[in-house]
Amino acid sequence: MATLKQFEEALRAQGMHMALAILEKMRKEEKKSRSIAPARRVSGRKMTPELARKVLELHNTTDMTQQEIAFRLGVNQGRVNEVIRRGKWLTEDPNSEEAQARDKAKARMKRMQSGDTHIPRKQPITVSAEEASRKPKAKPSNPAQLSIDDFLKVSSD
Repeated sequence: MATLKQFEEALRAQGMHMALAILEKMRKEEKKSRSIAPARRVSGRKMTPELARKVLELHNTTDMTQQEIAFRLGVNQGRVNEVIRRGKWLTEDPNSEEAQARDKAKARMKRMQSGDTHIPRKQPITVSAEEASRKPKAKPSNPAQLSIDDFLKVSSD
């Protein structure tokens, strides 16, 4: 299937100027009637226990998809999934997994913004000379799979 651009180039190559004029007129008409749809990707709104309850309410009382719920409430679809599947954000427990992750992320951001604290990086794993000199072990062969050795054994017997 050709794209509109390829179609236009083919018309131009064939010298079909009337067809090109009609195509241009159709584009202008279509552009007048075009509307700008709101973006489907939403981010920003902080997930709270009240918002999590609204997510569950919409999920249980309507046939809306997770994406539709996320769009209506102004949250990320992944957060809607976490609320529905794992019950996250339904309580304001400071010891909950998501609260601890949030607090760690906030602390990390503060350290990065201050710029004066060193953020430790994982050290590369060092291998001793003895371990490096060892050859890797051969993978065990699958007895259900034939190899060339199986055929050579049969022919030599």
